[in-house]
Amino acid sequence: MPFIGLTGGMGAGKSTALAALERLGAAVLSSDAVVHELYEGEQLRAEVIGRWGPAVAPDGVVDRSAVAERVFASEEERRWLEGLLWPLVGARVAAWLGEVRGGSGRKQPRARAAVVETPLLFEAGLEGLYDATIAIVSQEDVRRERAARRGHALVNERAARQLPQAEKARRATFVVRNDGTEEDLEQGLSTVLDKLSR
Repeated sequence: MPFIGLTGGMGAGKSTALAALERLGAAVLSSDAVVHELYEGEQLRAEVIGRWGPAVAPDGVVDRSAVAERVFASEEERRWLEGLLWPLVGARVAAWLGEVRGGSGRKQPRARAAVVETPLLFEAGLEGLYDATIAIVSQEDVRRERAARRGHALVNERAARQLPQAEKARRATFVVRNDGTEEDLEQGLSTVLDKLSR
């Protein structure tokens, strides 16, 4: 079963692609969803409150936009958070992959691939973990409009943390464009899965 890293710039359509891959028979995991889950846990909540004070977790719930303001404003704070988060996310991904590949002993249909959506895949140097990588790319104006429509705070700062879309595409094993319909995107991803299963 191929282990695939899915990436792309902000607004390229990674989440839409992940949902399409699941419909196509892949087992999927969003690293962003893992981070959300970790923020709900006691360990990470205590760490960020200890670092930045209770203002980042009003009523005991971590405010991710308050955290983002701190990490995108300071390289030191970003490195601190990544040093804390990435090992935790990596452990979750490893456990999930073990289950998908049958380590849990549950009877379920074999997935066509195991796909992890990882926005900073190349930036974090994680490409070596995967059998193949897929970059979702889209026109710049379309990406910015999608990101703004989803209400992403600090769009410019977030985008500055990522490699240019062309560089992600250059490094990826496969590139799938997402300028058309969802059906077009799904067809492109289906072609990739077909190639990987040969």
